[in-house]
Amino acid sequence: MPRSGTAVHRSPLLLRLLTLLALVLGVQAGPTLAAHAATTFKVLAFYDGTYDAAHISFDHEANAWFPEAGAQNGFTYTATTDWSQLNTANLANYQVVMFLDDYPHNAAQQSAFQTYMAGGGGFIGFHVSAYTADSSDWPWYHNTFLGTGTFRSNSWGPTSETLKVEDRGHAATAGLPSTVTSSVSEWYSWQYDLRQNPDIDILASMDPSTFPVGTDPSQTWYSGYFPIVWTNRNYRMVYNNFGHNAMDYSTNTTLSSTFASAQQNQLLLQEIKWAAGQAGPVTPPATATGPIHGYGGKCVDIAGAKTANGTAVQLYDCNGTGAQNWTVGSDGTLTALGKCMDVTAAGTADGTKVQLYDCNGTGSQIWQRGANGALVNPQSGKCLDATGPSSANGTRLQIWSCSGAANQSWQLPS
Repeated sequence: MPRSGTAVHRSPLLLRLLTLLALVLGVQAGPTLAAHAATTFKVLAFYDGTYDAAHISFDHEANAWFPEAGAQNGFTYTATTDWSQLNTANLANYQVVMFLDDYPHNAAQQSAFQTYMAGGGGFIGFHVSAYTADSSDWPWYHNTFLGTGTFRSNSWGPTSETLKVEDRGHAATAGLPSTVTSSVSEWYSWQYDLRQNPDIDILASMDPSTFPVGTDPSQTWYSGYFPIVWTNRNYRMVYNNFGHNAMDYSTNTTLSSTFASAQQNQLLLQEIKWAAGQAGPVTPPATATGPIHGYGGKCVDIAGAKTANGTAVQLYDCNGTGAQNWTVGSDGTLTALGKCMDVTAAGTADGTKVQLYDCNGTGSQIWQRGANGALVNPQSGKCLDATGPSSANGTRLQIWSCSGAANQSWQLPS
């Protein structure tokens, strides 16, 4: 919801010695699950993490996802709630700055950021980092840099939408199709029409096919033009109108993931690379593929190797077939045969069966590692469970209150 050098020359022998040392140190560091890209730039993210559970949930996700993504794409990620680090001396150490859930309200910090951007620094902003009811508190940021002015309205509740890629020639949108599926978010609209601003390049907007946007009739958008991702041509910056997870506010339970859309993740990573003054293809955070072992030594299996929506997910003797070949996505999904492991009808009650279903970016398809080998569905707060408990072939999988029992312990591929 809204909120008020000098080059250094080294001899070939020295270079060989340094390379050997690096290799030795790499071995001592221990094995990794995937090859990491060489670090080429640094990202510094600022956030508050104090207002609105949906924004806080996004902060926590971002602070887990970006380090992993950075390891695969050549950047380090540092997050801080200390906005005093937004100063000229410190910013000189970073190529990209992010605002996750706010923007600086201190004049010295604002000045340092504006100087940083004017000097060629990179910026990625999210959702509420653009929110203001009074743009006069920092006119350059709201009116000139972002081009938005004040907040006008928001859709509700949070939804996944189809986005139209407006500028397919920009480095941030390279390789993307004409439309992409977003992750779930609440969406904002703004005082100014960004199409009328010659400095603004809209990268993505709500596709006409996606309306209506929202679930509350009084806060649903039925038509109109709504920019979602854009850049200011005078700066290395991109603003993303997403970063608000769906929540059960009564239980503080996250119901969706901002990083559930692979296409949106690709766009985001390419934005970051471009903002850092780089370009080229990105590598999503590493995934793992293979069988999921569970209760009684059995494997998680798709009944009959069928791909129809609603097909049962069950336990079965491990057999190495495609029906047991699961991909663990960096977005929290578990996919096999081209579809996702899904909680039927977005249920949250004990005993709700698990099925195969088209991947759709909702909380019903997000699974997180928990204690004792558990796989937790954050939307329900429940664990993946072998019914019974039984390990017989055909035993249906369901969600159930987490107990730490053996029938809720799963070994994922790595």
